[in-house]
Amino acid sequence: MSRMALPIVTRGVCPHDCPDTCSFDTTVVDGVATRLTPVADHPVTRGFLCTKVNRYLERTYAADRVATPLKRVGPKGTGEFRTATWNEALADISLRLKSIVDSHGAQSILPYSYAGTMGLIQRESMSARFFHRLGASLLDRTICASAGTTAWMHTYGSCDGPGAEEIGENELIILWGTNTLTSNPHLWPAIRKARDSGATLVCIDPLRTRTARAADIHIALRPGSDAALALGVMHVLFRDDHADAGFLNERAHGWEELRDHVLTQWSVERAADLCDLPPQEIHMLAKRYGSTQRSFIRFNYGMQRHLGGGSAVRAGALLPAVTGAWRHPGSGATLSTSSAYLFDKEALQRPDWIPVGTRRINMNQLDEALTKPDAGVGGPGVHGLVVYNSNPATVAPNSVAVRSGLAREDLFTVVIEQFMTDTAHYADWVLPATTQLEHHDLHAAYGHHFASLNTPAIAPVGESLPNSEIFRRLARAMDFDDPEFGQSDVELIELALAGADGHLSWEVLSKVGYERVQPAGQRHYTTGRLATPSGKIECVADTLTDYGLPALPDFIEPLTWQQTTPGSTELTLLTPPQHEFLNSSFANIPRLSKAAGEQTLLMNPVDAQTRELNDGDAVLIANDRGSFPARLIVTPDARPGTVAAFGLRWAGDGSTGVNAVTGSGLTDLGRGATFYDTAVTVGHR
Repeated sequence: MSRMALPIVTRGVCPHDCPDTCSFDTTVVDGVATRLTPVADHPVTRGFLCTKVNRYLERTYAADRVATPLKRVGPKGTGEFRTATWNEALADISLRLKSIVDSHGAQSILPYSYAGTMGLIQRESMSARFFHRLGASLLDRTICASAGTTAWMHTYGSCDGPGAEEIGENELIILWGTNTLTSNPHLWPAIRKARDSGATLVCIDPLRTRTARAADIHIALRPGSDAALALGVMHVLFRDDHADAGFLNERAHGWEELRDHVLTQWSVERAADLCDLPPQEIHMLAKRYGSTQRSFIRFNYGMQRHLGGGSAVRAGALLPAVTGAWRHPGSGATLSTSSAYLFDKEALQRPDWIPVGTRRINMNQLDEALTKPDAGVGGPGVHGLVVYNSNPATVAPNSVAVRSGLAREDLFTVVIEQFMTDTAHYADWVLPATTQLEHHDLHAAYGHHFASLNTPAIAPVGESLPNSEIFRRLARAMDFDDPEFGQSDVELIELALAGADGHLSWEVLSKVGYERVQPAGQRHYTTGRLATPSGKIECVADTLTDYGLPALPDFIEPLTWQQTTPGSTELTLLTPPQHEFLNSSFANIPRLSKAAGEQTLLMNPVDAQTRELNDGDAVLIANDRGSFPARLIVTPDARPGTVAAFGLRWAGDGSTGVNAVTGSGLTDLGRGATFYDTAVTVGHR
């Protein structure tokens, strides 16, 4: 009689683009992962996983998983492929890439990737080395966070703030531009702890999301008016003596100029007019914030995805400096905690290999890069595209034009993927990538201060390989003999840890799975010289004049405001994350896809009546870039003048999604995406 195999439990970490970066244990029996369990004693994970990652085993063992190299045999976009060997794939890909270099130059090859995994090793290590060694064009990876991050860096010199587990002692918590229960759920236990002790929860969001419904106060401002709201609140703080002059004198540069600016140039009435809010709402928020010493603001990326997104974050970021909230552990504000991690990314990516003069292409302008092959974007046309950790046919703005570019027969495209995504259907080669249960990786977080180690729990499914190994093999096929392409994933992790200044160790990470990178309860920006020109918090940031922006925070009107004035037929479209998906990830998991249902559009009853539309109608959302279909939900959850379509779903059948109408314009700071600066018409279909 055979003996039953004992289960093996391996510690891992969620790889997806979320501030929570949760730890989990994988139980494996006879080489098969049978259970995924959240780590109960992790200070942030706290024994629960989100709706999406609870289905991670279904993702790993999905029937439609790509498990072998695939070569295109039909027209681009049709999904007609045949299986192939790795030797055949690597030989053909290297031959094609060499031919492109010979004919058009190395910069005619473009890597396209983002945060399909957040791990340092599988995201950008061997891949960056490969493209730098090749001399390919550089990609500005700005599709998500660059506007806010750039604004924060110009203000504080680094991106940090209290972590998810540290905010429970605050008396006032403001969630600004974030649907926390969907996009940052592990912040909620600390919010609940604070509310149990009497704290007030305010949600600032144009939509009445599930988070807004759970808050004590919901402020439904006009999309794109966040800077005006922050400056209106700041006016009251200075006018009514709620500013902490002692803190500002000690820690802030140019605060008197900021005070004079908001007192003379801003008023509650001006802010209320721009935000389309009653003035008393701004007075109320300012009074509550100014009279509460222990306060915390969680900023997220919803407030920055319009032309003035960077300026909006900068204005909001200065609020805790004005009140001195930074004095208290767990108080202040957080956009990201990413600067707390001192991993040696340069050693991983080797930017010193980049040839002088190599051009950069902004990933938000992939439409232009692919549809203008002769002119390109400041250089040669793009003739080779290698996509990994992303699905640009779905997630990139102006997706109709992007797909038109992907359909070019003269564009050689390689997609490294786990599934046949919309982008993979346009590839010449699809190479099978491992999931998080099948490879090593090292993770930072942007919502807390725990670094995490991911250890593989199972062997790769089928013939799939880690991204790092795929690029090692591509390097060999391209005849790159640099010893750096021979380093293993474990060696890469140790290399990254060498930059952590002794705060992290392989021993602790491999034993526990996670380790804190800074003391709990740290008071951010209260001591020492900051990494800003003045060494202090920059209320006046002269460096911003290099971008054509004022040194003092101000309001920049969104592009769509000229098109969506009262009485116009056009509406502002917001496209926030669908609760069951993470960007376009998990959209192919049957249970999650079923739970999400068909694409819907939220519209206020006033706008529906004007357009003679009814709840449940089949509608078409359109502008001059494209259109997509949806089922109408008439609800006061959308404010007048604003509609919302939660995304992103795969188009699979060739249909279009929400990014068919979004544009490739860039933000004022960080050259980020302007997804929420979109005007559309809505009618019957």
